[in-house]
Amino acid sequence: MVELRAITEDNFIDAFNLRLAPGQEDYVSHPVRSLAQAYVYRDQCQPFGIYAAGKMVGYVMVIYDHDVPEYDIWHMMVDESMQGRGYGGEALDRVIEYIRSKPLGDSGRVALTCNKRNPAARKLYESRGFSATGNEDEDEMELVMTVG
Repeated sequence: MVELRAITEDNFIDAFNLRLAPGQEDYVSHPVRSLAQAYVYRDQCQPFGIYAAGKMVGYVMVIYDHDVPEYDIWHMMVDESMQGRGYGGEALDRVIEYIRSKPLGDSGRVALTCNKRNPAARKLYESRGFSATGNEDEDEMELVMTVG
């Protein structure tokens, strides 16, 4: 069972210690960069540690874009030593549950981007109801879904 826990002064070092598998740096930023962004956007975002059996196995950030309005999922990653165990899918399910509660603003639109050379991530997102919009920026493609 996977759970999300807010990143705080008690666990941010655990997020810093997460590692991407070789080559995945092209697909997602490390939590160090993401937490810097979380500080800048602190009034409209929530960074989470992804936990399994009491241990941080990954990281994800949810941000609310007031201009659109929509929820965005940023920088989702699972530590290289924990990949292939279903944690990413379970974490995405928990993130969607969190967004359904509309904690940062009123919107049912959820967006994320995926590197076009990362078919595993795209398959995961599509399995949870995300669809490509056709909007692309360099190597990234946008996927969206609507939640109630």
